Amino acid sequence: MATTVLLHAVLILGSLVMVVPFIWMLVTSLEGTAQSFSVPPAWIPNPVMWENYPKSLAALPFDLAYINSAIVSLAVTICQLVTCSMAGYAFARLKFPGRNIIFFAFLATLMIPFQLTIIPIFITMKNLGILDTLVSLILPPALFSAFGVFLMRQFIMGLPIELEEAAIVDGAGRWTIFWRVVLPLLKAPLSALGIFAFLGQWNDFLRPLIMLNTPENFTVPLMLNQFRGQYATEWTLVMAGSVIAVVPVLIVYIIAQRQVIQGIAMTGLKA
Repeated sequence: MATTVLLHAVLILGSLVMVVPFIWMLVTSLEGTAQSFSVPPAWIPNPVMWENYPKSLAALPFDLAYINSAIVSLAVTICQLVTCSMAGYAFARLKFPGRNIIFFAFLATLMIPFQLTIIPIFITMKNLGILDTLVSLILPPALFSAFGVFLMRQFIMGLPIELEEAAIVDGAGRWTIFWRVVLPLLKAPLSALGIFAFLGQWNDFLRPLIMLNTPENFTVPLMLNQFRGQYATEWTLVMAGSVIAVVPVLIVYIIAQRQVIQGIAMTGLKA
């Protein structure tokens, strides 16, 4: 009993630590500039400044930023779902020389910080002539995801091999087996990977900051950064814009949260 109470207390404390910053962002987005800097902090806006939201949308071209972020996030998510599921199936089921060595070398890329690879990626995008375009944001992460391949491989290895053997007896080839037998069973991990990929691209700041120069190509994080002035920052507008930026991610997660949890829970850690 005491252990259960202690566990729930720790979980509640952890939940508050994660929720309070979001509540503070929401409260600040509804306050005036003076009230947002009041000491002690005011947790209830008085008066409620609903106009911060239309002001935030009108101050900068958020519509373009939303479209750009949606294009990049959806393109990367779709490409990763395709490439990771196919690569995961290959590493899980196909036997070819050096399979395990290649797979572990593939996983080793997870150990390399992104900051170390951004300069080679920048030079590559420049040489390809696609710098300062949305393609420069889509191409590198869309080609592969080591985490996504690992997630797919572990899940596929947990599937009964008898399903594929029955399809082989019926004369199915590898592509037919993958498309009609394996892929329909990957709904849970694909949903989890899709959420992670979409969320990562939607919130990405460093890559667009380095690759983009034209305001018309800015994504939502870069557009929010434009509120930061040389001498002052309109924090109420920043928070209002942040709330607006969070809405699509929350909607996507709420819709697919069951598949995300199921995908993480059902994915084994077998080598």
